[in-house]
Amino acid sequence: MMAKKVIVSFSGGKDSMLSLHKAIQDGFEPIAIMTTINNTKGESWFHNISIDHLKQVSSSLGIPLLLVECSGENYELSFENALKTMKDLGAEGCVFGDIDIEEHRTWCSDRCNNINLTPIFPLWNGNREELVKEFISLGYKAMIKKVNLKNMGMEFLGETLSIDLLEKIKMTGSDVCGENGEYHTFVYDGPLFSREIQIEILEKQSSENIGWLMVC
Repeated sequence: MMAKKVIVSFSGGKDSMLSLHKAIQDGFEPIAIMTTINNTKGESWFHNISIDHLKQVSSSLGIPLLLVECSGENYELSFENALKTMKDLGAEGCVFGDIDIEEHRTWCSDRCNNINLTPIFPLWNGNREELVKEFISLGYKAMIKKVNLKNMGMEFLGETLSIDLLEKIKMTGSDVCGENGEYHTFVYDGPLFSREIQIEILEKQSSENIGWLMVC
């Protein structure tokens, strides 16, 4: 029986990477990873990962990358149009990294249902802490790229997720998985990678309640 071809909604962070990992384990064949790009900043929405780094990840994974440039106003339409393009290329479903926020699952499912693709949620209803610990135990490396300064300090920027770091995150009162937007990550190595992505930290910046890492 041929594997079901899927596209993976890919932020470049830990949850989307773990969902990709589990989808492959479950027998799905990813024909592309799809990342939305802020068309005014030239980097990914939410995680602020550069196009160059996303291309390096795609190359290391050996999975084609589909970049979807969009604004906040046409985000939903652009997402659906990209899904339709991948459906025309043979995709039967789309993999998402959502864990337990019903509003997020509904949004993703609606996008897929509108064009008759199957939404797939490999992490759904998993224990948040167990999932992030599984991610680490599998050998993936994820750097904290962005933090909400209402929850976590600038000192977390540039740190790679580890069991010890998770304990420090918990001490701030933040969700250990960052599901409430406390932090975002960039995955730069792991078992699906053929080579580690090299990252040079330039500086830390902040504005209002958000801190982020400038890298190249």
